[in-house]
Parts: sequence; C-alpha cells; structure tokens
Amino acid sequence: MLITKETDYALRILRALTDGVHLTAEELARNEQIPKQFAYKILKKLQKGGIIHILRGAGGGYVLATELEKVTLYRLMQIMEEGFSVSSCMKPSYQCEWRKAHGNDLCHAHNHLSSIQKKLNEELDTHSLQKILFGE
Repeated sequence: MLITKETDYALRILRALTDGVHLTAEELARNEQIPKQFAYKILKKLQKGGIIHILRGAGGGYVLATELEKVTLYRLMQIMEEGFSVSSCMKPSYQCEWRKAHGNDLCHAHNHLSSIQKKLNEELDTHSLQKILFGE
C-alpha cells in the first residue's frame, strides 16, 4: 500500500487550511499545484469525512472543521482511498477463487497479509496529521 496521489493532495490542502485560513477551491488548486477538477473531488471527500466545512456565498471557501491533531493518517486514508489495503484480497468484497476452492483457513498468504494489514492500520492510526504536517 502506498499513499495515493489523492491522499497526498489532501495533505497539501489540509496544510494550506491551518490557522483558520479559508481558501477557495481555485486558490487551493493553484497554491498547492493540484489540478482543479481533482481538487474539487478531494474537497468533497474531505467535507463528507467531516474534516473541512464549506463556506457558502461571497467570501466563501473551505475551512478546517476539526483540529488536525484529532485526525490520524489512517482516518484520512480511509476517507480518501475507500478500502485501502496491502493486497486486494484484504478487501471485504474480494472474491478469491483459490480460497473458495480450498477453504479460508488454508490460505497462509491471506492469513499472513491480514496480520500485516492489522499492524499497519494500527501504526497509521497513531500518527496525527498535525504531527505529520508540522512535526508537533
């Protein structure tokens, strides 16, 4: 699993919105070197995830809805990447033909990767965005 471009862009956007700053999607896209259409998609996911608010009307834009020390990298990745995993077989909807034929408990690779995924999720959940972005 890698941090996707979308999550990287989300981190840039959140960094730009710190200290009560509010910016438009156009300003964020320009200042953070993010394609404008991609910025809108990311902002929508961040808003839906409760991390930012949309300010409507004249002087509107986007602002943080929560403190970055309360949001972990794991949570951001959940919001942005919808089911990120070390392997596709970790996804709940994945239909593994081998496991169907041989039984769930017999796939040592799946069992081992599940253990790795659990540890990775736990580690990602210990790092706040505040610490990642600002070292605090």
